[in-house]
Order: sequence, then C-alpha cells, then structure tokens
Amino acid sequence: MSDVPLRPAGPTTASRVGDADRLARVILSCAVEPGDGTTSSMVRQVGAVRALEQLRVSRSDTGVAERLAERLGEVEPERELDQAARCGIRFLVPGDPEWPDGLDRLDDTITLDGFGGAPPGLWVKGPMPLTELACSVAVVGSRAASFYGVEMTRGVCADLAHARVPVVSGGALGIDFVAHDSTLAAAGTTVAVLACGVDRVYPAQNRPLIQHLAAEHAVVSEQPPGSTPTRPRFLARNRLIAALTTGTVLVEAALRSGALNTVGWAEGLGRQVMCVPGPVTSVTSQGVNQLLRDGRGTVVTSGREVLELVGRSGTHLLEPPRGETRPRDDLTPTEQQVVEWVPVSRPAEVDEISVRCGLHVRTTDGALRRLRAKGLVRLDERGWRLAPDA
Repeated sequence: MSDVPLRPAGPTTASRVGDADRLARVILSCAVEPGDGTTSSMVRQVGAVRALEQLRVSRSDTGVAERLAERLGEVEPERELDQAARCGIRFLVPGDPEWPDGLDRLDDTITLDGFGGAPPGLWVKGPMPLTELACSVAVVGSRAASFYGVEMTRGVCADLAHARVPVVSGGALGIDFVAHDSTLAAAGTTVAVLACGVDRVYPAQNRPLIQHLAAEHAVVSEQPPGSTPTRPRFLARNRLIAALTTGTVLVEAALRSGALNTVGWAEGLGRQVMCVPGPVTSVTSQGVNQLLRDGRGTVVTSGREVLELVGRSGTHLLEPPRGETRPRDDLTPTEQQVVEWVPVSRPAEVDEISVRCGLHVRTTDGALRRLRAKGLVRLDERGWRLAPDA
C-alpha cells in the first residue's frame, strides 16, 4: 500500500493545499448540489476561494442565486471537518497527494445543460488510499441481476482481484453488490462510490457490505456526511465512478438502466467501455446488447479479456480462443486430399485411391505412408483403410 497519510486532513495536509482553498471547497461541497457544471467551471477558472466569494454576492431574477448564497452562508467548514474527523472521514481536494487526478478530466465533459464537472472535493471513509485506483476497473449493471449476470460478474471480478486490480462500483443492489462481494471473496480490493454521505447506508440491505468497505477498504462520496441520496445525486455519482477508473465493464442493463449513464460518462472521458453480451431474450441485457450493436463498446466475456484491454501494452495478452485440436488439423493439403478418399470399411489399393483423389500414384503412396505414421490410416494384406481414431 501507499504511504499516503490516511488520517483526515490536518494542519500538515491543509497547509500544502491552502487552508482557505480547502475550507472554501468544504462550503461548496456542502451547499452546492453535485454535478453543478457552472460552479465547477467557475472554480476551475478563478479558484475555489474567489468562486465562493462571487457566489455569495450573485443575484438572479428567479431567486436561485440568492437561495444558494443563503445555503453557502450557513455552512461552518471547520465544524464540518472536525465532525468528519471524529467519524474517521477525511476530505480530499486537488493538490492532496491522495487526490485522484482522473477527476480533473470531468471539467472537460460538462453536458449542454450544464451538468457535470469535477467535484470540489471528496469525502472518504476507510484506510485504503485512493492512489490505488490509478489502475482500477468499474463494474456496474442492473439492480435486477439475473443468475447469468451474477455468474458473469463473479467471474470478471475474481480475475481482476487475482491480478490485483481494484474494482469500483456503486454499492447498490444487483450487479454492484455482486461486484463488491465477489472481489472481497477473491481477496481483492474494492471501493464503493455513494450517492449519499459516506456515513450513511443506502440501500439498507447492503449495510454489512458498506460498513465492511468503510472499515477495511474505502467508501467515497462528493456529498458531505449526513447527505441523503436523490435521483440527480445518483446520476452525479455515476460520473465519479467513470472518472476514478481506467475502464467500465457493463454486465447487465435494461434499455433505461442507470448503468448506461455511467457508460456515457466513460465514453466522454475516453475510457475503455467493455460490455458483457447477454441473451437476446433477456430484458436486463437489452441495453448492453444495443450498445454493442451501436459499436459503442468492446465485447468481453471474462476478466482476462478486461485485463488485456486496460493493462499496460504487452501485458495480460491472451491467445486467440480455438476449438478442440483434432488429428487432421496438422495435415498438409495433399494429405487432407488423400485421407478423404481412404475407405472406412472395405480396404483399397493405392492405385484405386490415387484415381479417386486425382493424384499420381507415387504422391498418393507417400501421403498414405505419412498418414499411417500419424495413426490416421492402416495397411493390411488387402489394402488401405481409415484407422478407428481417424
């Protein structure tokens, strides 16, 4: 593991980034909804401190700016950091050694309606340093996972775990849960990115899983502690999953699955999009199959194929799959032509076989003798015939 400090940001870390910048980002994280591309762009252009100052004095005809300014004024950043620290939660900002650089690319993928952008910071609970996600893979899919989807997810994640590649998912039911669970079962590393605070559990059924990840691995959110999940926050969460990883594997997804949103962000970021094709009769695979039909993803059927796509050049290379090797596979064209005319039951002389296969007698005789050495034909006093194993 990296020697990145795992305790919440204290004076040493804060001084490296700047106390004012960190505190401004805490306020923005607590008051601005995730995925606000306008605020993200402002932070990128003028910095967090000046962006906060401008937002506090901005005005609008609709009153939206005024309500935001009011929320900004209600946040006590030092208190938020102190409370988080007491719960074992750290707040990361750009410039911290542990900050995932992939998140910065999100500022280049803001949608036309202003959704997206890099988060002002990340709230993290768990001992795993996020530097370990430099080469990681997202595995996402349907909440209504089928037996097929579960088995494929287990196989993919087991391969990734054995290769020591971290798996990132959303901590939800279905494929997300199986991705985390099967990675843990294979002694791998996995991180959950939540649409709520890292001190909350959603869905409640996954409480043992989320609590285990928070204690032994990591749970991540751009939402401050105490935040509840909403539909827009799930969509915002998806962009983080795509940005934190080198590629996204989609196992099962219906035509309106939220997992397709994660794939869209991965495409926009130029990351690998990998799809596990499903049965054409399965509703939960329609979205995956349509992606493949549109040429928007690469087919993968195992974790080994995923590793070949996301690994460094020349690593995890796979031999092309081949069917079962058969005795006739290595025959020369002449031998193949001759063996086709060697009878099964009634023996035949060389000249008879020569006439049938259309080759000279000497050529036919030489081919028959090589075929006998390979165990494909037999010779007795009455002539040549195929061997039983041929």
